[in-house]
Amino acid sequence: MNIRHEVIPFVGIVVVVGACVGFLLNAIISGVAFIVVGTAYFLYFFRDPERIPPPDTAAILSGADGRVMSVKRLMENMYLNAECIRISVFLSIFDVHVNRAPLSGQATFLGYFPGRRFFAFQEKSSEQNQHNKILILGPRLRCLVAQIVGPVARRVVYWLSHEKVTPVKAGDRIGMMKFGSRLDIYLPAAEVTVLVESGDRVRAGETVIARIKPVGSEGAKMNQKNTGEV
Repeated sequence: MNIRHEVIPFVGIVVVVGACVGFLLNAIISGVAFIVVGTAYFLYFFRDPERIPPPDTAAILSGADGRVMSVKRLMENMYLNAECIRISVFLSIFDVHVNRAPLSGQATFLGYFPGRRFFAFQEKSSEQNQHNKILILGPRLRCLVAQIVGPVARRVVYWLSHEKVTPVKAGDRIGMMKFGSRLDIYLPAAEVTVLVESGDRVRAGETVIARIKPVGSEGAKMNQKNTGEV
């Protein structure tokens, strides 16, 4: 099992706190137990298992591990300029928190947006909480990804370039959300068939959450127009 190197400062904090507890309270066993339990949890939290994306080029993959909390139709007027399906995945503090690209394409970091810290399962957290936004322009589909901070999560991280467009493949690691949060994926509603519903468990880089409609359908024609394909 791979462990993200970002775990190092957290383990360091656990060791320091445990040592202080043991020394100040003259409770060496308690201090050691704190260090062992705390280190074990952080190693578990920062795990980064390998994932094998399906070979289907029409598949749109989950960008996060967790539970689908909602599948909602709405307008996205800022980046996709279309009626979209928003698939929201809630990550508990026990889920893998490494995020992956839902599809292959050119990824653009749109920015970090400051905001509130509502619970990630609340509907208003999608727009009002602190979040990163990433736009992925694939050969057949545009996709908007939002990494959203919850009240427990202290930070969301996008690992790819913040300054230039970066090519990604479906299932590639793109970032991480620390300690419970939410990931929203926006897809043009006319161009996809959604395959998940609220309550489903999903795995980043493996679970197919939607499929791009076949070429020749009305949605595919709209997508070709929007992406400049002929």
